[in-house]
Amino acid sequence: MTNGQLEVFVMVADLRSFTAAALYLGISQSAVSHAIRSLEKELNVQLFIRLKADAEVTEIGSRLLLRAREMIGLCETIRQEAADANGLNAGTLRIGSFGPSSSLRLLPTLLSEYRRQYPNIEIHIDEGPDQDVKQWILDRRIDVGFVVLPEERFETYLLTTDQIIALLPSSHQLVTQNSVRLNELCSDPFIMTEAGSAQIVASLFHASHLTPNVRFRSAQVMSTLALVARGEGVSLLAELALPVDGQQMSEKKYVMKPLDPPVYRQIGLAIHSEKRASPATLAFIKTAKSTGLIKLLL
Repeated sequence: MTNGQLEVFVMVADLRSFTAAALYLGISQSAVSHAIRSLEKELNVQLFIRLKADAEVTEIGSRLLLRAREMIGLCETIRQEAADANGLNAGTLRIGSFGPSSSLRLLPTLLSEYRRQYPNIEIHIDEGPDQDVKQWILDRRIDVGFVVLPEERFETYLLTTDQIIALLPSSHQLVTQNSVRLNELCSDPFIMTEAGSAQIVASLFHASHLTPNVRFRSAQVMSTLALVARGEGVSLLAELALPVDGQQMSEKKYVMKPLDPPVYRQIGLAIHSEKRASPATLAFIKTAKSTGLIKLLL
């Protein structure tokens, strides 16, 4: 069993395709097939069910996939710790990010400083919903991720706090109020976010014993804003998730209002464990601290 075989195994599993894995790795499809066959023969198990266009991981393959990720991560850590003796001149950092809050507001500043200090570190960024980022950390698919706090499964670092706000069509009767109560949003069609603040929004209604009239579910902030601007419904979103200039959608035919009482969320960085983190990952955390982005170690 080689690290190269494990990397092929993980890539085929992630992309669900032998062809796509070959293209990503820059090798032939036959080389990918040979690596998987050799690994299956050595382990005496079937890792994939070959379909016409896809490759589906078997039950035992799914169990071994986590171990394969751990082994690849440990090999990368060994390489990085050796490189660290010469000034961290090599290595890879895998970052998980969710939506505009982290990808557009927090990550650019942090990456700019990190790249300045460690120009030779290769950076991979995966984007997905907050819950996906947390799962990627558990699966060791990424080294560090932006998450909504609190999150007790990981070691976390607070970056910032922002406010959950109500989004209303500009013609809505509540726009004259300074703030909006949660129960006032239950009679209109509601656009439920499925992005980074989804769990907070759902928990808010549940804790207040309220049921919104969910008409739409949207994983994209811009789609949510477009629906509100067209008067299709109202919504709740985190303020950091909104466009930076606040003027990018339908000539701002929506109005933002704070909730009464106000509701906040915290965004932070999360890693599986500092003890097992690679030098590149620890350097990323250190950079966040030095730039003042990390406010508190939780």
